[in-house]
Amino acid sequence: VQLQASGGGLVEAGGFLRLSCVTSGKYSSFSSRSWYRQASGKQRELVATIISNGITNYADFVKGRFTISRDIRKKTHYLQMNSLKPEDTAVYYCNAKISTAEFWGQGTLVTVSS
Repeated sequence: VQLQASGGGLVEAGGFLRLSCVTSGKYSSFSSRSWYRQASGKQRELVATIISNGITNYADFVKGRFTISRDIRKKTHYLQMNSLKPEDTAVYYCNAKISTAEFWGQGTLVTVSS
């Protein structure tokens, strides 16, 4: 299984970006798909998750600003990020899980300038 993340970039505070994560390989369905992020010098943290029944969960620091979604036919999940803040600057990683394993994308850098 391979995950390819894209959509990162440089944006001013208050702006928006949409990240995409395309999945290819053996599995066509996953128990959950998520986005994590890791800022410089900090641990990786969970940002948002969408589980197989479509229920979503968000970290408190992105609630109301970020939206996770998926297109099952395209094997892609997305992270719409609005009202970006400088503290959102990080490498964002996509993740997909099945019952016995999890898979990671390579990361895409999001930089929010003040």
